[in-house]
Amino acid sequence: MTDGYRQSPHVVLIDPDEPMRRRTESVLVGAGCRVASFADVAKASRRLAARRHDAVLAAITWPDRETPRRVAELRRSAAAAPLFLLCDPAEVDRAVKGLRHGADDYLLRPPDPFELRARLVRTLEGRDLASRIAYFQNELSKRSTLQTLEARSPSMRHAVESVLRVAPMRSTVLIVGESGVGKELVARAIHFNSPRRERPFIALNCAAIPASLIETELFGHEKGAFTGAHARSRGKFEIADEGSLFLDEIGEMDPGTQVKLLRVLEQREFMRVGGDLSVRVDVRVIAATNADLERLVADRAFRRDLYYRLKVVTIQVPPLRERREDIPHLVNVFVDELARENAVPRKRLTPTALAALEEYHWPGNVRELKNLLESALVSVPGAEIDVDDLPPTVRPSNAQPLPIDLAPGTTLAEMERALIRRTLERTGGNRTHSAQILGIGVRTLQRKMRTYGVAIPARRRRPRRRAPSSDRT
Repeated sequence: MTDGYRQSPHVVLIDPDEPMRRRTESVLVGAGCRVASFADVAKASRRLAARRHDAVLAAITWPDRETPRRVAELRRSAAAAPLFLLCDPAEVDRAVKGLRHGADDYLLRPPDPFELRARLVRTLEGRDLASRIAYFQNELSKRSTLQTLEARSPSMRHAVESVLRVAPMRSTVLIVGESGVGKELVARAIHFNSPRRERPFIALNCAAIPASLIETELFGHEKGAFTGAHARSRGKFEIADEGSLFLDEIGEMDPGTQVKLLRVLEQREFMRVGGDLSVRVDVRVIAATNADLERLVADRAFRRDLYYRLKVVTIQVPPLRERREDIPHLVNVFVDELARENAVPRKRLTPTALAALEEYHWPGNVRELKNLLESALVSVPGAEIDVDDLPPTVRPSNAQPLPIDLAPGTTLAEMERALIRRTLERTGGNRTHSAQILGIGVRTLQRKMRTYGVAIPARRRRPRRRAPSSDRT
């Protein structure tokens, strides 16, 4: 095809009007397409079932009342390929109705050669560019993921062994661990070591999307489904078809969306918001959380059936403080990666600086380590990063123990409650700053505060200044 689309796309043309079909076929061939033309869908079914096509063009030749059924049939046959409807000028209303039932666009019949070429080029080039970008991003991510997950600690080696064991399967995976431990890296490793590695890996942070929008993000919407929906939009499930969908912070998902997610996991189909057509997908779901889902289930904040559907396989990612022997390797990987990304010379850490990193307790886990290294790499002059170049909290002379009492019999919940309370006291009740220190999201902090009954500490009031006396001397 011309205009920059280098491949010769396969186009399936369906039109019972033979002279018109030949004319359209000629335009397509002139545009560099390989065309398979048929008189009706039944005759094209074998070709469509093979799914070796880049676009489907179908003429509207049915009564208006049959539009929903006919377009739905074409949509299923076209699979993921763009579906264009060809219509006579008097049938535009029917074509517009077809857009609401699965068609991507429509063209007047007979098609204008320039408009037909432009529409196909724009659609196919967009798909090709998205595919290329996804491929290169996946390759880069794959290399970084495999390097970062190399481990010397027994706990992390066990997690990596679980990744390699479960990757070739179709099973849903639940990844659990503290915020910042690298749960998304584990999810990527599962995807890139699976038969789906050439297909998309799509990530969505459920805590970052408002409850009113997450359904649209996951399942997409039809044109006109709500105010501002000017065109059809594909959701993350549809984009991730034949690939993997990573749902981070799954514990933050609202109950209504949990029901719809359970349906997709069980039936592998969903409806776009505002649509009445089921869309079938083949997506492997990998979920992650730093919350105690069992407790959320007991509190009826998370569906029990969804919980057991997600935890077919569970992988526990240990915190960085429990695998300190992995820190030197992580430092080397991150310094190489960050120097390349920021276009700065690579720097080495002195033995004293590296020892300080190995002694630090890392409340923010791997994410905190990477952010610290990036800050030092771009701000420290010279070729070495010494211990004095590290933040004061990381330096051994200024290191402070965790600000909680570890009395015998203290439970993890009590420790977490005390840490949240002390952190809020230190920040003067600033929840955003406290969440950053703790390495969790603000919404997660708020939920934990409610669970543990932690209130915002009262700020100390400054003594009021006395009003000047009205007596004059």
